[in-house]
Amino acid sequence: MAEAKAEKAKAEKKPNIFKRIASYFRDLRSEFKKVTWPTRKQVINNTIVVIVTIVIAGIVIWGLDSLLSLLIKLLLNQL
Repeated sequence: MAEAKAEKAKAEKKPNIFKRIASYFRDLRSEFKKVTWPTRKQVINNTIVVIVTIVIAGIVIWGLDSLLSLLIKLLLNQL
């Protein structure tokens, strides 16, 4: 019974901070090796897609804002 408690306490004890930090960086390094990094061409294509999407969204928002402003001005002038 006493042996089981001693083994359980030993299993629950955390390793010291330096071993945990070292383990973290080993795991981090192994995860970075698994990453599939995009090519330069993919990065450029994705950047262009994002910029075009932002420009289109900006134009749509500007158009809706102008239309709604015009409608509000017309409504206020009629009253």
